[in-house]
Amino acid sequence: MYICLTADNSKKALLVNFCIAYKGILKKHQLLATEMTGKHVEQATGLPVIKFLPGGMGGGHQLTNEIMNGDIGLMICFHGSAYTSGFEDDYEEIARLCVLYNVPLATNIATAECLIQCLMRGDF
Repeated sequence: MYICLTADNSKKALLVNFCIAYKGILKKHQLLATEMTGKHVEQATGLPVIKFLPGGMGGGHQLTNEIMNGDIGLMICFHGSAYTSGFEDDYEEIARLCVLYNVPLATNIATAECLIQCLMRGDF
């Protein structure tokens, strides 16, 4: 399954820690991320990550294309304040497309942990 990971700067450490904690589950899947998020995850976990452009340079659009193509099985998208992140337009489009294409979307750590546990049990 393709799992897409993205986080704005204020949430990258949280996402990296999540990936470290669930490395055993994530290593069984293909990870996708925007450039900086992917680099952080790779460095911290040693897991390979297919990296898109930085979010502000079209990475968000690349991710939305993957959702529309039906390639994403699970989306983990941690964002901070909509007023300070610069990520709000991409986030809104990602969320809209996840609803439209029925892609499970975690926007916080609690939901991400629930979804990763479901993935581990084979519920997807």
